[in-house]
Amino acid sequence: MKLVGNWSYPTTIRFGAGRIAEIGAACGAAGMKKPLLVTDRGLAAMEITARTRGLMNDAGLGDAMFAEVDPNPNGANLEAGLAVMRSGGFDGVIAFGGGSALDLGKTLAFMAGQTRPVWDFEDVDDWWTRADPDGIRPIVAVPTTAGTGSEVGRAGVLTNAETHEKKIIFHPKMLPAVVIADPELTVGMPKHITAGTGLDAFAHSVEAFSSPHYHPMSQGIALEGMRLVKEYLPRAYADGTDIEARAHMMSAAAMGAVAFQKGLGAIHAISHPIGAIYGTHHGTTNAVCMPEVLKFNRPAIEARFDKAAAYLGIEGGFDGFAAFVDEFNASFGIPRTLTALGVTDPDVDALAQAALRDPSTGGNPVEMTFDNTKALIEAML
Repeated sequence: MKLVGNWSYPTTIRFGAGRIAEIGAACGAAGMKKPLLVTDRGLAAMEITARTRGLMNDAGLGDAMFAEVDPNPNGANLEAGLAVMRSGGFDGVIAFGGGSALDLGKTLAFMAGQTRPVWDFEDVDDWWTRADPDGIRPIVAVPTTAGTGSEVGRAGVLTNAETHEKKIIFHPKMLPAVVIADPELTVGMPKHITAGTGLDAFAHSVEAFSSPHYHPMSQGIALEGMRLVKEYLPRAYADGTDIEARAHMMSAAAMGAVAFQKGLGAIHAISHPIGAIYGTHHGTTNAVCMPEVLKFNRPAIEARFDKAAAYLGIEGGFDGFAAFVDEFNASFGIPRTLTALGVTDPDVDALAQAALRDPSTGGNPVEMTFDNTKALIEAML
Protein backbone atom coordinates (compact mmCIF):
# COMPACT_ATOMS: atom_id res chain seq x y z
CA MET A 1 0.00 0.00 0.00
CA LYS A 2 1.29 3.45 -0.95
CA LEU A 3 1.10 5.62 2.18
CA VAL A 4 -0.04 8.81 0.46
CA GLY A 5 -3.40 10.62 0.68
CA ASN A 6 -5.18 13.97 0.53
CA TRP A 7 -7.19 14.49 3.71
CA SER A 8 -9.78 17.12 4.56
CA TYR A 9 -11.85 17.09 7.73
CA PRO A 10 -15.15 18.71 8.69
CA THR A 11 -16.26 22.12 9.64
CA THR A 12 -17.76 23.87 12.67
CA ILE A 13 -20.62 21.74 14.03
CA ARG A 14 -23.07 22.96 16.69
CA PHE A 15 -24.34 19.60 17.94
CA GLY A 16 -27.14 19.01 20.43
CA ALA A 17 -30.86 19.04 21.09
CA GLY A 18 -32.44 22.48 20.75
CA ARG A 19 -29.54 24.11 18.96
CA ILE A 20 -31.68 25.20 16.02
CA ALA A 21 -32.26 28.23 18.27
CA GLU A 22 -28.73 29.29 17.25
CA ILE A 23 -29.58 29.66 13.56
CA GLY A 24 -29.17 33.44 13.71
CA ALA A 25 -25.75 33.19 15.32
CA ALA A 26 -24.71 30.48 12.84
CA CYS A 27 -25.65 32.67 9.88
CA GLY A 28 -23.77 35.57 11.44
CA ALA A 29 -20.68 33.41 11.86
CA ALA A 30 -20.94 32.44 8.19
CA GLY A 31 -21.22 36.09 7.16
CA MET A 32 -24.85 35.99 6.00
CA LYS A 33 -27.33 38.82 6.38
CA LYS A 34 -29.97 37.73 3.85
CA PRO A 35 -30.00 33.92 3.49
CA LEU A 36 -32.34 31.78 1.41
CA LEU A 37 -33.64 28.71 3.23
CA VAL A 38 -33.64 25.78 0.79
CA THR A 39 -35.76 22.75 1.67
CA ASP A 40 -37.97 20.14 -0.02
CA ARG A 41 -41.69 20.30 -0.71
CA GLY A 42 -42.55 17.87 2.07
CA LEU A 43 -40.70 19.83 4.74
CA ALA A 44 -41.88 23.24 3.55
CA ALA A 45 -45.19 23.05 5.41
CA MET A 46 -43.91 21.29 8.54
CA GLU A 47 -43.70 22.81 12.00
CA ILE A 48 -39.92 22.52 12.28
CA THR A 49 -39.55 24.59 9.12
CA ALA A 50 -42.03 27.24 10.27
CA ARG A 51 -40.21 27.44 13.61
CA THR A 52 -36.85 27.84 11.89
CA ARG A 53 -38.19 30.59 9.64
CA GLY A 54 -39.52 32.33 12.75
CA LEU A 55 -36.07 32.15 14.32
CA MET A 56 -34.59 33.60 11.12
CA ASN A 57 -37.07 36.47 11.26
CA ASP A 58 -36.31 37.10 14.92
CA ALA A 59 -32.62 37.37 14.03
CA GLY A 60 -33.34 39.98 11.33
CA LEU A 61 -32.55 37.59 8.47
CA GLY A 62 -36.01 37.48 6.86
CA ASP A 63 -37.72 34.16 6.21
CA ALA A 64 -37.28 33.60 2.47
CA MET A 65 -37.68 29.97 1.39
CA PHE A 66 -37.22 27.93 -1.80
CA ALA A 67 -38.80 24.47 -1.73
CA GLU A 68 -38.95 23.24 -5.35
CA VAL A 69 -36.68 20.30 -4.59
CA ASP A 70 -37.41 16.81 -5.90
CA PRO A 71 -36.43 13.62 -4.00
CA ASN A 72 -33.59 13.20 -6.52
CA PRO A 73 -32.78 16.88 -7.25
CA ASN A 74 -32.13 17.78 -10.87
CA GLY A 75 -31.00 20.54 -13.17
CA ALA A 76 -34.50 22.02 -13.43
CA ASN A 77 -34.64 22.39 -9.61
CA LEU A 78 -31.25 24.09 -9.74
CA GLU A 79 -32.27 26.57 -12.45
CA ALA A 80 -35.48 27.47 -10.59
CA GLY A 81 -33.51 28.02 -7.40
CA LEU A 82 -30.85 30.11 -9.12
CA ALA A 83 -33.54 32.40 -10.54
CA VAL A 84 -34.82 33.01 -7.00
CA MET A 85 -31.34 33.30 -5.53
CA ARG A 86 -30.11 35.85 -8.04
CA SER A 87 -33.27 37.96 -8.35
CA GLY A 88 -33.60 38.17 -4.57
CA GLY A 89 -30.01 39.18 -3.93
CA PHE A 90 -29.49 36.48 -1.30
CA ASP A 91 -25.99 36.35 0.18
CA GLY A 92 -26.03 32.74 1.41
CA VAL A 93 -28.01 29.53 1.79
CA ILE A 94 -29.47 27.68 4.74
CA ALA A 95 -29.64 24.10 3.42
CA PHE A 96 -32.41 22.54 5.52
CA GLY A 97 -33.59 18.95 5.28
CA GLY A 98 -32.45 15.55 4.10
CA GLY A 99 -29.89 14.75 1.46
CA SER A 100 -31.92 16.19 -1.42
CA ALA A 101 -32.36 19.62 0.15
CA LEU A 102 -28.81 19.71 1.48
CA ASP A 103 -27.33 18.76 -1.90
CA LEU A 104 -29.43 21.24 -3.85
CA GLY A 105 -28.89 24.02 -1.30
CA LYS A 106 -25.13 23.55 -1.43
CA THR A 107 -25.15 23.45 -5.22
CA LEU A 108 -27.26 26.63 -5.36
CA ALA A 109 -24.77 28.45 -3.14
CA PHE A 110 -21.93 27.19 -5.31
CA MET A 111 -23.54 28.13 -8.63
CA ALA A 112 -24.91 31.54 -7.56
CA GLY A 113 -21.97 33.42 -9.04
CA GLN A 114 -20.82 31.01 -11.78
CA THR A 115 -21.23 31.52 -15.52
CA ARG A 116 -20.44 28.00 -16.76
CA PRO A 117 -22.99 25.13 -16.78
CA VAL A 118 -23.13 23.10 -13.59
CA TRP A 119 -22.04 19.95 -15.44
CA ASP A 120 -18.64 21.60 -16.04
CA PHE A 121 -17.95 21.11 -12.32
CA GLU A 122 -18.49 17.37 -12.07
CA ASP A 123 -16.11 15.58 -9.70
CA VAL A 124 -13.69 14.62 -12.46
CA ASP A 125 -9.96 15.28 -12.25
CA ASP A 126 -9.50 18.97 -11.34
CA TRP A 127 -12.70 20.30 -12.96
CA TRP A 128 -13.50 22.13 -9.71
CA THR A 129 -10.69 24.59 -10.53
CA ARG A 130 -12.87 25.92 -13.37
CA ALA A 131 -15.10 27.64 -10.80
CA ASP A 132 -14.85 31.28 -9.72
CA PRO A 133 -14.38 30.94 -5.95
CA ASP A 134 -15.56 34.53 -5.40
CA GLY A 135 -18.96 33.56 -6.83
CA ILE A 136 -19.63 30.92 -4.16
CA ARG A 137 -22.02 31.94 -1.37
CA PRO A 138 -21.62 30.68 2.22
CA ILE A 139 -23.70 27.77 3.48
CA VAL A 140 -25.22 26.87 6.84
CA ALA A 141 -26.39 23.24 6.80
CA VAL A 142 -29.20 21.95 9.01
CA PRO A 143 -29.85 18.21 8.54
CA THR A 144 -33.31 16.93 9.47
CA THR A 145 -32.53 13.29 8.69
CA ALA A 146 -29.69 11.08 9.89
CA GLY A 147 -28.20 9.39 6.87
CA THR A 148 -26.67 11.32 4.01
CA GLY A 149 -24.03 13.26 5.95
CA SER A 150 -24.12 15.91 3.19
CA GLU A 151 -23.82 18.55 5.90
CA VAL A 152 -20.11 17.72 6.25
CA GLY A 153 -19.41 17.11 2.55
CA ARG A 154 -17.88 19.18 -0.20
CA ALA A 155 -20.15 18.00 -3.00
CA GLY A 156 -23.77 17.74 -4.11
CA VAL A 157 -25.45 14.99 -6.13
CA LEU A 158 -27.54 16.30 -9.03
CA THR A 159 -29.48 14.26 -11.60
CA ASN A 160 -28.99 15.12 -15.25
CA ALA A 161 -32.53 14.58 -16.53
CA GLU A 162 -31.39 14.31 -20.15
CA THR A 163 -28.94 11.47 -19.58
CA HIS A 164 -30.66 9.96 -16.49
CA GLU A 165 -27.34 10.08 -14.64
CA LYS A 166 -26.52 11.26 -11.15
CA LYS A 167 -23.54 13.58 -11.22
CA ILE A 168 -21.38 14.58 -8.28
CA ILE A 169 -20.70 18.33 -8.33
CA PHE A 170 -17.62 19.15 -6.27
CA HIS A 171 -15.78 22.16 -4.90
CA PRO A 172 -13.92 22.55 -1.58
CA LYS A 173 -15.97 25.69 -0.81
CA MET A 174 -19.21 23.69 -0.97
CA LEU A 175 -18.36 22.53 2.55
CA PRO A 176 -20.84 24.33 4.83
CA ALA A 177 -19.30 27.03 7.01
CA VAL A 178 -21.45 25.99 9.98
CA VAL A 179 -23.58 22.93 10.69
CA ILE A 180 -26.44 22.84 13.18
CA ALA A 181 -26.96 19.18 14.09
CA ASP A 182 -30.06 19.19 16.27
CA PRO A 183 -31.47 15.68 16.80
CA GLU A 184 -34.84 17.12 17.83
CA LEU A 185 -35.36 17.98 14.14
CA THR A 186 -35.30 14.26 13.25
CA VAL A 187 -37.97 13.16 15.74
CA GLY A 188 -40.79 13.47 13.21
CA MET A 189 -39.22 11.20 10.58
CA PRO A 190 -41.52 8.31 9.63
CA LYS A 191 -40.22 4.79 10.22
CA HIS A 192 -39.36 4.01 6.60
CA ILE A 193 -37.33 7.21 6.27
CA THR A 194 -35.62 6.57 9.61
CA ALA A 195 -34.63 3.13 8.29
CA GLY A 196 -33.62 4.21 4.79
CA THR A 197 -31.52 7.16 5.92
CA GLY A 198 -29.95 5.20 8.77
CA LEU A 199 -28.94 2.40 6.41
CA ASP A 200 -27.46 5.03 4.09
CA ALA A 201 -25.17 6.08 6.95
CA PHE A 202 -24.31 2.42 7.51
CA ALA A 203 -23.49 1.92 3.82
CA HIS A 204 -21.18 4.94 3.86
CA SER A 205 -19.18 3.50 6.74
CA VAL A 206 -19.15 -0.03 5.29
CA GLU A 207 -17.86 1.18 1.92
CA ALA A 208 -15.31 3.51 3.47
CA PHE A 209 -14.05 0.67 5.67
CA SER A 210 -13.81 -1.54 2.54
CA SER A 211 -11.96 0.99 0.39
CA PRO A 212 -8.31 0.16 -0.38
CA HIS A 213 -7.12 3.77 -0.10
CA TYR A 214 -4.85 4.89 2.75
CA HIS A 215 -6.74 6.97 5.30
CA PRO A 216 -6.42 5.55 8.83
CA MET A 217 -8.44 8.37 10.42
CA SER A 218 -11.41 7.61 8.18
CA GLN A 219 -10.94 3.89 8.81
CA GLY A 220 -11.41 4.40 12.54
CA ILE A 221 -14.38 6.72 12.06
CA ALA A 222 -16.03 4.20 9.71
CA LEU A 223 -15.72 1.44 12.29
CA GLU A 224 -17.30 3.49 15.07
CA GLY A 225 -19.94 4.77 12.64
CA MET A 226 -20.99 1.19 11.94
CA ARG A 227 -21.23 0.51 15.68
CA LEU A 228 -23.46 3.51 16.31
CA VAL A 229 -25.89 2.48 13.57
CA LYS A 230 -25.94 -1.13 14.77
CA GLU A 231 -26.72 -0.04 18.34
CA TYR A 232 -29.04 2.91 17.84
CA LEU A 233 -30.92 2.58 14.54
CA PRO A 234 -33.20 -0.15 15.98
CA ARG A 235 -34.00 2.14 18.91
CA ALA A 236 -34.71 5.18 16.71
CA TYR A 237 -36.88 3.00 14.47
CA ALA A 238 -38.84 1.56 17.39
CA ASP A 239 -39.36 4.90 19.15
CA GLY A 240 -38.95 8.05 17.09
CA THR A 241 -38.93 10.19 20.24
CA ASP A 242 -35.84 8.44 21.67
CA ILE A 243 -33.63 11.53 21.58
CA GLU A 244 -30.50 9.66 22.66
CA ALA A 245 -30.86 7.25 19.74
CA ARG A 246 -31.66 10.12 17.37
CA ALA A 247 -28.53 11.98 18.53
CA HIS A 248 -26.24 9.00 18.03
CA MET A 249 -27.74 8.41 14.57
CA MET A 250 -27.11 12.05 13.65
CA SER A 251 -23.48 11.56 14.70
CA ALA A 252 -23.27 8.34 12.68
CA ALA A 253 -24.54 10.12 9.57
CA ALA A 254 -21.86 12.80 9.79
CA MET A 255 -19.24 10.15 10.55
CA GLY A 256 -20.17 8.11 7.50
CA ALA A 257 -19.73 11.12 5.23
CA VAL A 258 -16.40 12.02 6.82
CA ALA A 259 -15.27 8.41 6.48
CA PHE A 260 -16.09 8.14 2.80
CA GLN A 261 -13.38 10.64 1.97
CA LYS A 262 -11.48 7.33 1.94
CA GLY A 263 -13.70 6.17 -0.91
CA LEU A 264 -17.04 4.59 -1.75
CA GLY A 265 -17.53 1.60 -4.03
CA ALA A 266 -19.88 -0.70 -5.92
CA ILE A 267 -22.87 -0.08 -3.63
CA HIS A 268 -22.99 3.59 -4.57
CA ALA A 269 -21.80 3.08 -8.14
CA ILE A 270 -24.86 0.90 -8.75
CA SER A 271 -27.39 2.73 -6.58
CA HIS A 272 -26.70 6.10 -8.24
CA PRO A 273 -27.91 5.09 -11.75
CA ILE A 274 -30.79 3.07 -10.29
CA GLY A 275 -31.95 6.11 -8.32
CA ALA A 276 -31.59 8.37 -11.35
CA ILE A 277 -33.62 6.08 -13.61
CA TYR A 278 -36.19 4.59 -11.22
CA GLY A 279 -36.49 7.33 -8.57
CA THR A 280 -35.80 4.92 -5.70
CA HIS A 281 -34.83 6.15 -2.24
CA HIS A 282 -31.03 6.35 -2.14
CA GLY A 283 -30.40 4.87 1.30
CA THR A 284 -32.89 2.05 0.79
CA THR A 285 -31.29 1.24 -2.58
CA ASN A 286 -27.87 1.12 -0.91
CA ALA A 287 -29.22 -1.33 1.66
CA VAL A 288 -30.62 -3.62 -1.05
CA CYS A 289 -27.29 -3.58 -2.91
CA MET A 290 -25.09 -4.20 0.15
CA PRO A 291 -25.37 -8.00 0.64
CA GLU A 292 -24.31 -8.84 -2.92
CA VAL A 293 -21.51 -6.25 -2.89
CA LEU A 294 -20.12 -7.77 0.31
CA LYS A 295 -19.97 -11.16 -1.45
CA PHE A 296 -18.41 -9.54 -4.53
CA ASN A 297 -15.70 -7.84 -2.47
CA ARG A 298 -15.07 -10.74 -0.08
CA PRO A 299 -11.62 -11.72 -1.45
CA ALA A 300 -10.30 -8.24 -0.68
CA ILE A 301 -12.12 -7.41 2.57
CA GLU A 302 -12.63 -10.65 4.48
CA ALA A 303 -9.71 -10.19 6.86
CA ARG A 304 -10.60 -6.62 7.83
CA PHE A 305 -14.26 -7.51 8.41
CA ASP A 306 -13.19 -10.42 10.60
CA LYS A 307 -11.72 -7.73 12.87
CA ALA A 308 -14.66 -5.35 12.44
CA ALA A 309 -17.12 -8.07 13.41
CA ALA A 310 -15.25 -8.64 16.65
CA TYR A 311 -15.36 -4.93 17.48
CA LEU A 312 -19.07 -4.80 16.66
CA GLY A 313 -19.86 -7.78 18.88
CA ILE A 314 -20.80 -10.01 15.94
CA GLU A 315 -19.68 -13.63 16.05
CA GLY A 316 -18.40 -15.48 13.00
CA GLY A 317 -16.10 -12.95 11.36
CA PHE A 318 -16.94 -11.95 7.79
CA ASP A 319 -19.69 -14.57 7.47
CA GLY A 320 -21.23 -13.36 10.70
CA PHE A 321 -21.12 -9.76 9.49
CA ALA A 322 -22.76 -10.69 6.18
CA ALA A 323 -25.50 -12.60 8.02
CA PHE A 324 -26.00 -9.61 10.33
CA VAL A 325 -26.51 -7.31 7.32
CA ASP A 326 -29.22 -9.62 5.94
CA GLU A 327 -31.00 -9.74 9.31
CA PHE A 328 -30.57 -5.99 9.90
CA ASN A 329 -32.16 -5.15 6.52
CA ALA A 330 -35.01 -7.57 7.14
CA SER A 331 -35.74 -6.04 10.56
CA PHE A 332 -36.56 -2.73 8.84
CA GLY A 333 -38.63 -4.25 6.02
CA ILE A 334 -36.00 -3.59 3.34
CA PRO A 335 -36.70 -5.49 0.09
CA ARG A 336 -34.29 -8.34 -0.59
CA THR A 337 -33.90 -7.61 -4.31
CA LEU A 338 -33.89 -4.68 -6.70
CA THR A 339 -36.93 -6.22 -8.41
CA ALA A 340 -38.86 -6.03 -5.14
CA LEU A 341 -37.70 -2.41 -4.83
CA GLY A 342 -39.40 -1.62 -8.14
CA VAL A 343 -36.56 -2.06 -10.63
CA THR A 344 -38.45 -4.07 -13.26
CA ASP A 345 -37.17 -5.16 -16.69
CA PRO A 346 -33.99 -3.06 -16.48
CA ASP A 347 -31.42 -2.61 -19.24
CA VAL A 348 -28.66 -4.36 -17.29
CA ASP A 349 -26.00 -3.52 -19.87
CA ALA A 350 -26.83 0.19 -19.59
CA LEU A 351 -26.88 0.04 -15.79
CA ALA A 352 -23.46 -1.65 -15.76
CA GLN A 353 -22.02 0.96 -18.08
CA ALA A 354 -23.46 3.77 -15.95
CA ALA A 355 -22.05 2.19 -12.80
CA LEU A 356 -18.59 2.06 -14.34
CA ARG A 357 -18.81 5.77 -15.19
CA ASP A 358 -19.67 6.63 -11.58
CA PRO A 359 -16.67 7.99 -9.62
CA SER A 360 -17.52 5.67 -6.71
CA THR A 361 -16.03 2.76 -8.67
CA GLY A 362 -12.54 4.06 -7.90
CA GLY A 363 -12.92 3.17 -4.22
CA ASN A 364 -14.10 -0.40 -4.67
CA PRO A 365 -11.55 -2.92 -3.36
CA VAL A 366 -12.18 -5.34 -6.27
CA GLU A 367 -11.70 -3.88 -9.73
CA MET A 368 -15.05 -3.41 -11.47
CA THR A 369 -15.27 -4.48 -15.12
CA PHE A 370 -18.26 -4.56 -17.43
CA ASP A 371 -18.65 -8.33 -17.09
CA ASN A 372 -18.36 -8.59 -13.31
CA THR A 373 -20.50 -5.48 -12.75
CA LYS A 374 -23.23 -6.84 -15.02
CA ALA A 375 -23.15 -10.15 -13.14
CA LEU A 376 -23.29 -8.27 -9.82
CA ILE A 377 -26.40 -6.32 -10.87
CA GLU A 378 -28.06 -9.51 -12.15
CA ALA A 379 -27.42 -11.13 -8.75
CA MET A 380 -29.17 -8.17 -7.08
CA LEU A 381 -32.27 -8.64 -9.25
